[in-house]
Amino acid sequence: MKLHPILTLIVLTSLLFSGCMSAGERRPANSPPIAFTAAALTLDAQLTQAGPQTPAGPLATQTPIGGPTLSGAASPAQTETLSPAATTLAGTTVPCDAAKFVMDVTIPDHTLMSGDQTFTKTWRLANIGTCAWNSSYTLVFDTGDLMGGPASLPLPQSVAPGATVDLSVPLQAPSANGSYRGFWRLRNPSGAMLPISGGYNDRSFYVDIQVKGSGFGRTFIVTDVTFAVSHTGDCSSGTYTVSAKVTTSGAGSVSYVWRRSDGLTDTLSNGTLTYSAAGTQTISYAWPSGATGLSMILYVDNPNHHEFGPALLNCP
Repeated sequence: MKLHPILTLIVLTSLLFSGCMSAGERRPANSPPIAFTAAALTLDAQLTQAGPQTPAGPLATQTPIGGPTLSGAASPAQTETLSPAATTLAGTTVPCDAAKFVMDVTIPDHTLMSGDQTFTKTWRLANIGTCAWNSSYTLVFDTGDLMGGPASLPLPQSVAPGATVDLSVPLQAPSANGSYRGFWRLRNPSGAMLPISGGYNDRSFYVDIQVKGSGFGRTFIVTDVTFAVSHTGDCSSGTYTVSAKVTTSGAGSVSYVWRRSDGLTDTLSNGTLTYSAAGTQTISYAWPSGATGLSMILYVDNPNHHEFGPALLNCP
């Protein structure tokens, strides 16, 4: 029988391999089959020829947007600028010392005076800064006509931020006829002048009078009105009593009207006062109520045509 050439080659190779091994040699039991070993050698040769695999380019690096850096510091996107403490409100810086002119309580502008007449000028100011005022703050004369007044006066009371205060100064009209105006300011304990919102050039407030002889025109006017408020009963009812001291420059008749903040009037709202000489008289008005936040104004119809006040009514 004639063997196929390929089969013959296989048989001869097997015989040759068997002959190369000694009779006492044995392949370890855990050795891989010859065919598997050959395949592994072939694969290893291919990898060696191909060389190590190198990435086509460097790996991409991602940096978190707005995230912390490796050092733990905030990135620029996270940085915040802290607003100044206590003095910045809604983007507006509020100064420690600032005032607002509220009203002339006495002696409205262009008030007629007789020569050498004494009077008291009162302004109402509000504390619109963040610092409280105390007696170390002073009312000081700035410029214009001093009219016999002092160079400075301490504040009469402490004034918290948001509160108001009435500042008064005793003055005397000059003896000569003419128009006179004196400017005043508010100074803090360090000597700095406070800005005055609503004042003259946002820096001062003033008293303005006219001195006229008896042959020129009116010399009788109301020069000052001061209020006092009391309440009897509890705050659910009770009655307010508002008193007003009315001072005039001489003899004459004063007509007045009490004006309530609720707009109501009664028979006690109107009245007259007769003066035989310059002086002060007291009038009063009773308002049955226990509500708070009420106010009253005294309107002097003759001779001033001017409102004085308001007097604030709060219980208790």
